[in-house]
Amino acid sequence: MDKTELRKLQGFLREAFGNEDIRVTQGKRNPDDADVHFGQRQIGTITVDDEDGDRSFAFEMPIPVERPVLQDYLRRLFETDKLKIVPRAKKTDSVELNHGDDFLGIISADDPKGKSFTLQMAILDFDLEAF
Repeated sequence: MDKTELRKLQGFLREAFGNEDIRVTQGKRNPDDADVHFGQRQIGTITVDDEDGDRSFAFEMPIPVERPVLQDYLRRLFETDKLKIVPRAKKTDSVELNHGDDFLGIISADDPKGKSFTLQMAILDFDLEAF
């Protein structure tokens, strides 16, 4: 990933989560990936998918809390009340994450008891055009 893509991804995530303290840096383990930071801690990673000729990105963030406090945790983490957990029809192992009415991604349970979750967001190349 080059510096332009890192800057665009950072702008996209800042807008998506409503917080200017999100930073996107080149991946420490793999320079083709990116690390996502909030304050001093790394909160997730971004990987590139360009197999089909279209370049897209996958943001993945582990969430170390149980389902009943998921929304509250994310709102406190990103310091915004606009994040909203929405149930999925016919799905009990995952929920949607929205910023207001805008869909951000899917949060899936990591285990059957729902003790931890992972947020997965697809970021398409055209999503970054405004940044």
